[in-house]
Amino acid sequence: MQITHSHVLLDACCILNFCASGEFLAILKSIPAEVVLTKVVQDELKTLQRLKEEDNEGAIQFEEAIKQGLLMVVDFAAEEDELFVNYAAILGDDGESATCAIAVYRKWAIATDDKRAIPFFKQTAPDLQILSTLDIIKHWSESAGVDSSKLSDILNAIRFKARYLPGTGHSLRSWWEQAMKN
Repeated sequence: MQITHSHVLLDACCILNFCASGEFLAILKSIPAEVVLTKVVQDELKTLQRLKEEDNEGAIQFEEAIKQGLLMVVDFAAEEDELFVNYAAILGDDGESATCAIAVYRKWAIATDDKRAIPFFKQTAPDLQILSTLDIIKHWSESAGVDSSKLSDILNAIRFKARYLPGTGHSLRSWWEQAMKN
């Protein structure tokens, strides 16, 4: 996985998947760029913090990532507000809209699995690098030398705890299916 930008903005769906894996901090450390989320996405993830009282390792790691500076929180600059409003009107979701408004304006990459946002931004912002949960999990597993049994457990945790299922057209769908079987 090559990241062509200095920063990667994570959307809520990717953060939920990484938290479900139980390996959130290790995954963040493997990303070869500054990793960021928007204040809007942080607010969306308040449900993770409520789960903290239910012995949720993902919620604990999420807070720890911010404390350690592995995950930075950013808010809109005045110039990005208009982009956010336009994207929110089209996409109908504040999290993806905020993530993409900041990424487009600052020329950062994004990580999202949103099936509506991806084709929209591929068309309207062709220079925007779009990564997915699978791009980052595959990169992390290969760079960390994760064995096939552990990888299968992690992908199953993401599948069932976060209810993630890659689309049939995802370029890493066959990798996902094969790795889940091990």
